[in-house]
Parts: sequence; structure tokens; C-alpha cells
Amino acid sequence: MTTILHSYFMTLRLMRHLLRQPWYIALTLVQPVIWLVFYGQLFEKVTALPGFETVSYIDFLTPGIVVMSALFSSGWSGMGMIHDLDRGVMDRFLVSPASRSALIAGRLLHLAFQNCVTGTILITLGLVLGARYPGGITGVAVLLLCAVLLAIPFGALSNALALTLRKQESVIGAVNFVLLPLVFLSPVFMAPALMPEWIRTVAQLNPVGWSVTAGRAALHGNADWSAVVVQVGCLTAFTFFSGWLATRAFQSYQRSV
Repeated sequence: MTTILHSYFMTLRLMRHLLRQPWYIALTLVQPVIWLVFYGQLFEKVTALPGFETVSYIDFLTPGIVVMSALFSSGWSGMGMIHDLDRGVMDRFLVSPASRSALIAGRLLHLAFQNCVTGTILITLGLVLGARYPGGITGVAVLLLCAVLLAIPFGALSNALALTLRKQESVIGAVNFVLLPLVFLSPVFMAPALMPEWIRTVAQLNPVGWSVTAGRAALHGNADWSAVVVQVGCLTAFTFFSGWLATRAFQSYQRSV
């Protein structure tokens, strides 16, 4: 019970930071909006290729951009941890009765809320640009769940990197090295049937691919729900594994101070 309460307070602390700089969400939306608007127009005719899943590229692209936005925002989560380390905030928490698990959980809960907000905005923008969602509210909810279940583990890994490396430059380099390849080795921009065979194989093992495939199928109303459950289950397992790694990294940091 103490951990839950302290996680709530840690989340509230970060929410207050967000309310003090509301333009942060707008700035984080700049890149995904550019991808959605420009890529949606640039590759509009790609749906004419045999084997493409939909007749509207904006329908296909919107769920991918929601997931990609969640991935990139979570990847930079460790920057906040380094900020707290450099300013001595984390050390003050360590000499307080705050639950150690809550120090990580609060950040991940805040990340989940932030991605629900940005995901909803992007889904709405896709609707304005002409996307249609036969899956309705259920499909939107599943897509947001898949985005959150991708953001939380990558946010945990980003925080684990921050606690291990403790340098902004090192974390930035590691994040850039990992995130962009994961996007292009997934069906964010292209239908799996049109991918090279080796990329299609990698996409099946890629958490980004699980999230995009499950969310897109639910949103388009043609979901194989047994496959969606399996993919959501894999994302959940990945979340627990990443949370365990972040906890170990935090314990290692505690022993070093």
C-alpha cells in the first residue's frame, strides 16, 4: 500500500512539472505530426501496390505514428532521471522514507498518462486528415493500451541506462542507436507483405511490431483477437522484464552512493 501511495505522489510531482510547462506536449508532437502529415501525403499512392492492407494510407499510418510517438517519448525518459541525479534530487529522495520502487514507478505512470494524451491528439488529427476507425472506441482503447505497453518498458530501460551511465551524452547516443532502427524494422510505415523477408522476420520479434500490429488491427476493426491477446501479453511480459532491469539498475545506483 505504501508503494502505491508513494507512486501516486511521485506521479503527481511530475504532473505538476508538466502543468508548469504545458507547451512540452505541443513540442513533443511536432515530429509525429510532421510524419503524419507529410508521410501521409508523400506515400498516399503506395496503397495501390498489390498486397497492401488498406486503401487509405492515412488509415494505415495513423496507428503507426501513435506507437512511434510513444516509443520516442519513452526513450528520452531517462533525461529526467539524469536531471534529478545531477541536481541532487535523487539523493534527497534516498535519505527520505520514500519507497524505492515508487521512484521508478512514478516516472512510468506519468509517462503512460502523457502518451495517452499525445496518442489521443494524434488519433484525432488522423481523423481530421481523413482516417477512419471502424474499430470504434474499443479499437482506440486497444491502440492506446498497446502504445502505453510499449512506452512503459522502453521508459524503464531508458531510466536504467540513465542510472547506469549517468551521462546525458551517453544516454542520447544509446537511445539514437536503438530507437530509429526499431521503427524501420517494424510495420509502422509499410505493410508486412511488401517488406523484405528478413525485415518481416525481425518485425515479428520486435516489440514495436507487436504494438503496431495489434493496435492497427483493433482500430481497423479486422482484429484476430486471439493474436491481439498474444501480442498484448508479449508486451506485458516485456514491461515486467524491463521494470525488473530498471529496479536492478536503481539498486546498483544505491550501492554506489
